[in-house]
Amino acid sequence: MTALGSFAAAPRHVLSALRLGRIERYVLVQLARSLAVALGVISALVMLIDFVEISRGLGSDTDLSAFRILGLMLVKSPAVIVQLLPFVFLFGTLSAFVSMNRRSELVAMRAAGVSAWRFVLPAAGAALVAGVLTVTVFGPLAASGDGLFQRERQRISGSVMSGDEQQQAIWLREGEGQRQMVIRAGRQDRANARLLDVTFFIYTTDPNGRRAFTERIDAPAASLSAGRWRLYDAVGAQTGQRAMRYATLDLPSALADEEAFERFARPQSTPFWSLPGQIRRIEDAGFSSTAYQLRFQQLLSTPLTFAAMTILAAAFSLRLMRLGDLARMAVSAVVLGFAFFFLNQFSAAMGSAEVVPPVVAAWLPAILTALAAFTLLFYTEDG
Repeated sequence: MTALGSFAAAPRHVLSALRLGRIERYVLVQLARSLAVALGVISALVMLIDFVEISRGLGSDTDLSAFRILGLMLVKSPAVIVQLLPFVFLFGTLSAFVSMNRRSELVAMRAAGVSAWRFVLPAAGAALVAGVLTVTVFGPLAASGDGLFQRERQRISGSVMSGDEQQQAIWLREGEGQRQMVIRAGRQDRANARLLDVTFFIYTTDPNGRRAFTERIDAPAASLSAGRWRLYDAVGAQTGQRAMRYATLDLPSALADEEAFERFARPQSTPFWSLPGQIRRIEDAGFSSTAYQLRFQQLLSTPLTFAAMTILAAAFSLRLMRLGDLARMAVSAVVLGFAFFFLNQFSAAMGSAEVVPPVVAAWLPAILTALAAFTLLFYTEDG
């Protein structure tokens, strides 16, 4: 019976260990207020800059109304704000801990024997949860808004595709298993959603992985719909055989319509949940997916980045409190922000250039920031 009682009491001990105390709840409330202020300030600056940029870039040429510009700004700004959220956690955490220090609350906590880990780790945990929500909920909404803005900007400015771009050759690749197709089109008819002067090169792969050319099909026009290519007045010839003419010829396709007639969406405009499928489709079409893989890994590392920035800001605040020089807070925050921005941009550039794998380029800034934060907090707390 005693063993059963101990087993039944175990979940209660776990719940009590996970339950936040009064100090932790108070620190989280102060942190939430400071984060809200930092988010409001950064959001206001971003929206102001976007409003001016849209007014000068589109409004001056197309005579857009202020309400129209405001609508475009509201769908564009969230994507920029999401990218700046690490700085929201940096400045917000610094502001929260410095404010508590000015009211001597941190001094009282430390004098009562409360470890810094007791109020820093819950803040980091909250940042981790916020990072997960950002990646899975807010980020996809912001990415969809950015994609909508890009389409509206192209439609308003009339720059969806110029005449020169319509004359450029188009190359596509698709297929799976033992059958691959390389598609070349001399130009495209956007009005009727057709590829013109198109040639299909068909290859087969044997069990040993060797690829062999088997057939070529030429057609003056081809359209893509319902999972198939429809070729008109096509002429096809297999290797070693005479050419055959077809009034219409259907070939199976796994490409979506937009992949043949539209540019791929920017990585920043692709929602998190759509990135794996987009990467697969881009690779099947024969294009490099490095930028999309980098973006996907950067999103996965976002929760760690938020938590690391929170711990780093808290550790700096405690360190400045011990040194008795809170005037350094603003300078330290700016230096930290620029250092993280430079490291993140440099690592992303190395990943885009394929100098390092995308997973390394995306996770390295977050891991280095976390290591620096824990090192500083250990040094501050334990001497």
